[in-house]
Amino acid sequence: MTPSPVGRPTRGTTGVNRLRRVDRWIARHPVLRRTDDPLVVDLGFGASAVTPLELHARLTSQRPDSVVVGLEIDPDRVARARAQAEGVAGVSFARGGFEVPLPGGRRPAVIRAMNVLRQYDESDVADAWALMCARLQPDGILVEGTCDEIGRIVTWAEIGADAVPRSLTISLRLAGLDSPAVAAERLPKALIHRNVAGERVHEFVASLDREWTRAAAVAPFGPVHRWRTALLALTDAGWPLLRRERWRLGEVGVAWEAVAPG
Repeated sequence: MTPSPVGRPTRGTTGVNRLRRVDRWIARHPVLRRTDDPLVVDLGFGASAVTPLELHARLTSQRPDSVVVGLEIDPDRVARARAQAEGVAGVSFARGGFEVPLPGGRRPAVIRAMNVLRQYDESDVADAWALMCARLQPDGILVEGTCDEIGRIVTWAEIGADAVPRSLTISLRLAGLDSPAVAAERLPKALIHRNVAGERVHEFVASLDREWTRAAAVAPFGPVHRWRTALLALTDAGWPLLRRERWRLGEVGVAWEAVAPG
């Protein structure tokens, strides 16, 4: 008898291009470039095949042999996605949850679990991370986070195969951005309830917002210039920011220890 999937069905909401920011980050990640088996799992893909198909298209633009497996607990969603993706090579669908069942014990290089843990308690996060990370390749990563409905506000944590988080990334649409503090509403479950005075993540978001405001003087040069100015100020203040080459995309990564719950 096949064991029941671990976890609860997601709400199923999805949308075209909603996860484009995290997709492109994964596509450029060193883990995907270096692995001998570029298998990526889209865990909790939702009510249609759209996000796994988009993920596959973005991954194969950088690593043509990438393969995507979409997992959902709801068997009706799996059947619908299979019908929608019929004839598309390199994308498949199966029933599964945090246990990440794959045939032959195959292990993914990346598990993407976006908007999956929002309905859980913070106390559930560590166990869910541990279950998923136990299925990764030795150098694999779990990418777990959340976003708004149209993908203009996205945050995610990178977690290693040892289930230890490495970084937090905030990715925002800079055009028309009033305040980067809007990201606080979409922080990963491990951090969203920690956005209060005295917590590291609160200080980081507040510092980012403060430097964005101070950089208003360079706003006539465009939002990207303003964003880079704000991030350079954060670096000067000692924040351990990561992947500077992606700043122009409205992203900022920071080492986990700088934002970890106190």
